Amino acid sequence: MSTICFPEHPSPVADAEALRKACQGWGTDEKAVISILGRRNATQRKLIRQAYEDLYQEDLVKRLESELSGDFEKAVLLWTYDPAERDARLANEALKSRKKSIIQLQVIVEIACASSPHHLVAVRQAYCSLFNCSLEEDIISNVSPPVQKILVSLVSSYRYDKELVDYDIANEEATIMRKPIEAKKLDDDEVVRVLSTRNMFQLRQTFLCYKNNYGKSIDQEIMACGKGILESVMKVVVWCIDYPEKHFAEVIKAAIVGFGTDEDSLTRAIVCRAEIDLMNVRAEYFNTNKSSMDNAIIDDTSGDYKDFLMTLLGANI
Repeated sequence: MSTICFPEHPSPVADAEALRKACQGWGTDEKAVISILGRRNATQRKLIRQAYEDLYQEDLVKRLESELSGDFEKAVLLWTYDPAERDARLANEALKSRKKSIIQLQVIVEIACASSPHHLVAVRQAYCSLFNCSLEEDIISNVSPPVQKILVSLVSSYRYDKELVDYDIANEEATIMRKPIEAKKLDDDEVVRVLSTRNMFQLRQTFLCYKNNYGKSIDQEIMACGKGILESVMKVVVWCIDYPEKHFAEVIKAAIVGFGTDEDSLTRAIVCRAEIDLMNVRAEYFNTNKSSMDNAIIDDTSGDYKDFLMTLLGANI
């Protein structure tokens, strides 16, 4: 469930003109940028970007890039991109990072497992257009086995997206997955097949059968296999399929708790889920931590960056 109330019929031409005015003269009117872009949905933002280019023969993203800075700039640019382009850029940034910890690799899992099959196809197409190679190629080039095998299988999948569940298959595949998980072979072909091809509703029933049959949830069993990157990636796969709001609530908490703030992870979680399920992420954060996600973000951020994130969270800034 989205946190933002979008105006129904804003004029993209008027919005483009207002953004042009905000970027002219001495300094930038950041409040105007937040007020306009922060309250427009993906379709509306795409129309604004096209109107801006038609009016001024200039890419709005390039203009914003030259006017804004820091974490505020990154958040606004990610929000302004078409969602498929945004996720393709996030995936590329994660794969090209020197470090390949769970912080980077979970980005690929989120795109593959916490969005619709249609969106994943659009991301793969955008990736090819932007970077002149496939997402799969870059995973193979930049991620080591066995995680490589899992990620390639996940991003190559096109799942059935309707609510269809076969309870006999769910029970059977819970049994199939049990043996390799017990043996700590998380990259087993059958485990990868089930997780990367079955529709989300089918997999949720399989996870439920697993817990009912064996007394522990499948993510608990996975984490009992060890504390390496493979186990962490597989846990994220299960959470993004079964309970994505739980995953993103954890991402936000990890980004703001402790020494320093992981602004990249915080920005990604807020921007990517604002039009999907950020209200549910907020509720899950409260249920898990017994504290307000909004207050935690306010306490850990500042300035225009804070105001923009809070606008995406539905605040009247």
